[in-house]
Amino acid sequence: MSDTHLLPEHEWQARQDAHERRMRTWTEPHRRRRSRGEKHPVMDFLFTYYSFAPARLERWQPGPGVTLAGPAARRFLDRPGYRETDDGVTLDTTALPDRVVRTVRQTLTLLEAVHGRRARVDCFGLHEWAMVYRTEPEQVRHAQVPLRLGHARTDEVVESLDVRCSHFDAFRFFTPEARPLNRFSPTRQTQPELDQPGCLHVGMDLYKHAYKLDPFVPSELLGDCFALAADIRELDMRASPYDLSSYGYSPVPIETPEGRAAYARAQAEFARRAAPLRQRLIELCRFLLTTTSTPR
Repeated sequence: MSDTHLLPEHEWQARQDAHERRMRTWTEPHRRRRSRGEKHPVMDFLFTYYSFAPARLERWQPGPGVTLAGPAARRFLDRPGYRETDDGVTLDTTALPDRVVRTVRQTLTLLEAVHGRRARVDCFGLHEWAMVYRTEPEQVRHAQVPLRLGHARTDEVVESLDVRCSHFDAFRFFTPEARPLNRFSPTRQTQPELDQPGCLHVGMDLYKHAYKLDPFVPSELLGDCFALAADIRELDMRASPYDLSSYGYSPVPIETPEGRAAYARAQAEFARRAAPLRQRLIELCRFLLTTTSTPR
């Protein structure tokens, strides 16, 4: 990443078109649902909890260390962070805004902490169950979707299994009654200590870490992180207490030994897929901190 690479116009335009087509696999159905006022308990999360607009997700960025050749590249000068050189247009990483440097440093700290840990795959997705534990029907987060086992049996599952959620951004949505049942009491401050590669939300959050580096993240890396998040989200909700059969999702019944074993296998596979993406983000953060003249 340290050497500047010159991309001919036809090459970067082909990459731009490929990225836009890839992302529209998810953004176009989301737009159609939104235009009809339809909620989707699985896919909406990727566009609501994660606050990156679909149009920005579709918009291609080359990332640092790349110069775009050809007259069409000059339109990138209308975007923040770009400058013109004798060879074309490139991202200027020599003087990153202070807010970007802070984001890069915080992201790098968290990613490096997680990357060196062994994946733990024994939580079985109980965080979604703990979010509806002892709630009234009208208080359920996805009230338009029935609970697969009903309220009483859902509560029994939470009480019968060991709740081991270590991720703050899942734990903070637990019901007050569910919080004392959790083995951990994660906070934002303890996130670097508790986040671990086997956690589904830690894997999905690679997408958040990537888009927070926009425009300094290559769109292919951003797209890879989004695709991973979409696949993880599907497992996240298939293992939840909700009956999603009307949306075409079969359950992963974590209330059974077989369901828990299937969930753990999928967790381990997602941790394996996430590792190289996390490494690429780490390398990007290190590069940005190395090239900027902004005090660290």
